[in-house]
Amino acid sequence: MNPFAHIKNLLYPNPKVKSLDGLNGLERADAIFHNLVAEKKVPGMAVTILDKGEEMLQKGYGFTNTEKRTKADPKQTVFRIASISKCITGLALGKMVEDGIVNLDASFYTYVPYYPKKKYDFTLRQLAGHTAGIRGYRGKEFALNQELSIKDSILVFKNDPLLFEPGKGYLYNSFDFVLLSLAMQEASGISFQQYVKEHILIPLGLKNTFSPVEINVGSSGVENKTKFYTKKALCFAEAVSVNNAYKLAGGGYLSTCEDISLFGQSVLEQKLLNNKTYGQLLTSQIINGEPTYYGLGFQVSTDEKSRKFVGHVGSSVGAYTNLFVYPEQEKVIAILINCTDPKVQPVLDEAIDCVLKT
Repeated sequence: MNPFAHIKNLLYPNPKVKSLDGLNGLERADAIFHNLVAEKKVPGMAVTILDKGEEMLQKGYGFTNTEKRTKADPKQTVFRIASISKCITGLALGKMVEDGIVNLDASFYTYVPYYPKKKYDFTLRQLAGHTAGIRGYRGKEFALNQELSIKDSILVFKNDPLLFEPGKGYLYNSFDFVLLSLAMQEASGISFQQYVKEHILIPLGLKNTFSPVEINVGSSGVENKTKFYTKKALCFAEAVSVNNAYKLAGGGYLSTCEDISLFGQSVLEQKLLNNKTYGQLLTSQIINGEPTYYGLGFQVSTDEKSRKFVGHVGSSVGAYTNLFVYPEQEKVIAILINCTDPKVQPVLDEAIDCVLKT
């Protein structure tokens, strides 16, 4: 963004803030989402909400390009989905298990024998559930902008010791999923990206879900890709450039809100995989007798009103995302925002609560 962009943006009339007085349910939720843009808390966002597979709300708010005032579109705009990528990886892992390609409780070294040996062994299940002891990001590693393959990227952390004995602790991180995707592509004999496309994206009809590599080489999603922003004091500035290809499994995919809602609906209906496999993916790991509230690629928890959900919150450079699947209410909620963590989760939670009361 040029240095005068925030001045230029101030000259454009922003949407007016809507009063919430007297509003309830979906109408109130819609106004809350609208006000996030009107109050300049987010540059743009898309929301899709399904009730028993039927569309309750599908709407774009704000802008994919704040200078050109290009409007967000839930069907067309391609956002980074951040850690919702882990849910896609979870399904791919489940598919490999069903097809006998990998074993969840096999040693990681069965598939990647060249990885430096650690004090303890660890399994694919432990990687997928964040209980393997692998470290998280240090410094600005979350914003790496290098052309690294999945295999090459392990140079960043492969020589570091485990932080705890696998199975004895929990630490959420994306390097777990770098290793998981490496094991998956070594076991399958094809790239992780190709396996996911052939066995998850195409079967589920997710035509607007892409890897960063596909976006960069001219896929159909390029023209609809949002710009990515970071919130500043007076404006939204363009986010730093990053290359998320190496961490595709943990936070690299890009998609439309409509596609993410379809993905969520497939989880609700337990399409593609068998019930036993979904049971493993959507059951919290237990560490030292306590739940981690994380299954295999999926958050498994309850909200403030004790309603059970599975899905994921995602946060990455230029993106903040929610995917919540509520089995008992049979609702799927997908929210994609084109800004590095704008600190609006409590507001999103309020809107979601309105939807669930409908």
